[in-house]
Amino acid sequence: MIEQSFAGRVAVVTGGASGIGEACCRMLAARGARVVVTDRDAARAEALARAIGAAAMALDVATQAANEACAAAVEAEIGPVDILVTSAGVLQRPLRAEELPEQVVEEVVRIDQIGTWNSAVAFGRRMALRGRGAIVTIGSIAGIRSMPLHAYSPAKAAVIEMTRCLAAEWGRSGVRVNAVSPGFTRTPALQRAIEAGERDAALLEGTSALGEMVTPEDIAEAVCFLCSDSARAITGVNLPVDAGWLVAGSWATYGGLPGPRGNAP
Repeated sequence: MIEQSFAGRVAVVTGGASGIGEACCRMLAARGARVVVTDRDAARAEALARAIGAAAMALDVATQAANEACAAAVEAEIGPVDILVTSAGVLQRPLRAEELPEQVVEEVVRIDQIGTWNSAVAFGRRMALRGRGAIVTIGSIAGIRSMPLHAYSPAKAAVIEMTRCLAAEWGRSGVRVNAVSPGFTRTPALQRAIEAGERDAALLEGTSALGEMVTPEDIAEAVCFLCSDSARAITGVNLPVDAGWLVAGSWATYGGLPGPRGNAP
């Protein structure tokens, strides 16, 4: 693995106080970035920032004005932003379409889709004017395949497509925009659902080609790569980090995935 160095670069992570966002903050900070942890839970953002030697700011990504104010504050207090990771988002319980409350749809779209757009534009337009920057949005395998997540899946599909649009919009201005689409990731939230009997860990692991779930650190590694100079010629891509979940599903038609060969675990 090539160890990236982000020394001297300012990195903002939305939804940075927990889960995938937290893993991104920790890894970027460990590799030298001047990290700004943003989250609507200001207390958790402050606690993480203290732990990793970063800055923290409260941010509700759902409003354009809040994102603009945050971007201006980061520039004024810390410096021009080189890296943006849009990890802020909310989940949705699997429900039948006719049972999905309108307010759930509105919240998911407002935060996952519009919130990502708000953050990307607030920070990205400043990057474009400076002629440099890297943005990584957090999509989902739910935005690539059909699932009983009738608000979340379309919102994440929109995130993936807006990533492509912004990559073309700002490419000539030196700004790269890519997406990482996590598979089932063993975040604290998913772990709580497993322990409560709401999700089956064996099923989540067994439906992937590698037979395992993804960790938040796996996602952070992909994010760091796409933000690094090693990915200087990569823009507009959606990188699934899913332990092979996307490629495994269709094998059920043929009796399932083959077992390990030889001494493979």
